[in-house]
Amino acid sequence: MVYRVIGLMSGSSLDGLDIAYVQFQETGGKWTYEIVQAGCYPYDDEWMERLSNATQLNARDYLLLHTDYGRYIGQIVQTFIMQHSLQYQVQLIASHGHTTFHIPARKMTGQLGDGAAIAAETGINTVTDLRAMDIALGGQGAPIVPIGEKILLSEYGFCLNLGGIANISLNDPGQNLAFDVCPANRVLNLLATGLGKSYDEGGNIARSGKLHEGLLQKLNALDYYSQPYPKSLANDFGTDTVYPLIKASGVSVPDGLRTYAEHIALQIKQSAASLLPMVQRDTYNLQLLATGGGAFNQFLMERLTALLQPLNISVVIPDENLVQYKEALIMALMGVLRWREENNVLASVTGASRNSIGGAVWMGQEA
Repeated sequence: MVYRVIGLMSGSSLDGLDIAYVQFQETGGKWTYEIVQAGCYPYDDEWMERLSNATQLNARDYLLLHTDYGRYIGQIVQTFIMQHSLQYQVQLIASHGHTTFHIPARKMTGQLGDGAAIAAETGINTVTDLRAMDIALGGQGAPIVPIGEKILLSEYGFCLNLGGIANISLNDPGQNLAFDVCPANRVLNLLATGLGKSYDEGGNIARSGKLHEGLLQKLNALDYYSQPYPKSLANDFGTDTVYPLIKASGVSVPDGLRTYAEHIALQIKQSAASLLPMVQRDTYNLQLLATGGGAFNQFLMERLTALLQPLNISVVIPDENLVQYKEALIMALMGVLRWREENNVLASVTGASRNSIGGAVWMGQEA
């Protein structure tokens, strides 16, 4: 079977809406894929403000934003389709939405972007709310990308996504385990704004800074890092806990970036080390696939490579399309699996009571 699908991802770093038009082929249970077209549509100042402040809204205004954002997504998808001459080719849209509230302990997660609005704007069948079923089954609802890593990227022993939050997956024939590691680009970008930058390009500002051991120790001592997995992070851990801790230390922006980059690399190393005893493949030269915007931070990649070397884990940065659009690619796959009524969220990763078929389906096409 061949599926032509658009996957959509909006991450906590608020850099924009990632869109990937993907062609999947499934033959005898084996899947191949091609990212045919992809792009990131940056949020303007108004949308950045609306999404950033979503959790402060009253119920009425939050639901209005949910609808407005769904309409906006649908309009951007239509623009993407027109730009790439994809009219009448897209069979399905799978949208992650933009996460606002994420409270697994109360069996609740919230992603903005009304699926009915997307389907109505585009006239294309749409899958949304991909985390909700797992949360209802007692899972963390995160990370959800390991199903795609298992099916599409099985050659890599570890998969690391460096978005607003860093998460790591053990991608092993025996089992799949994954969890959120620490805030990443969201905090780095907030620090960079102190110098009038939207982000630290290539990690060059961090490279110029000095490591502050006292601050590093305080960051590493935060309670989350001692919790067992499965575990996941809400966006506000970075914005309301980590970032204020760095600011309160009084370090300069370069020193803050240098120290926080070290913190990210150390937490990834410790996470990988904790997963190593479960690895069932050859452990001599395991490969870690690094994707997400943080993979372009050359300084961070250098520190991570150095710290992982004693564990015989090498860092692989793939082609730019996969670096930027892996999550949109996997949202597309999850949408297809939902359409096929097959499991698309792994309980071994999230801690739910069972694997699940996650996602609400909205019919954009008339019967």
